[in-house]
Amino acid sequence: MLRIKEVAKEKGISMEEIANTLGINRVSLSRNINGNPTIETLGKIAEVLRVDVKDFFVSSNEDIPIKGFVKVGNTIHEIGSTEDLEKLLELTKGE
Repeated sequence: MLRIKEVAKEKGISMEEIANTLGINRVSLSRNINGNPTIETLGKIAEVLRVDVKDFFVSSNEDIPIKGFVKVGNTIHEIGSTEDLEKLLELTKGE
């Protein structure tokens, strides 16, 4: 599960504020977060929160494994570690 809401709360930024900054409504933002967000969407949200995309996957509790799926174009990538995420982010730089 993505940690977007948790990170936003840590930063003191509401989901409404994120949606407004992105120029979308809160319902659309929730659908993106709870659905299968693209790497581009995650990047935009990370920019608003001033964090790295990997922060949405990395738990503060190291005992909890990272698990998630990210859609890039028409391909869905499974993320099972910080290393997987970093490789995917490198792969998508400049797209």
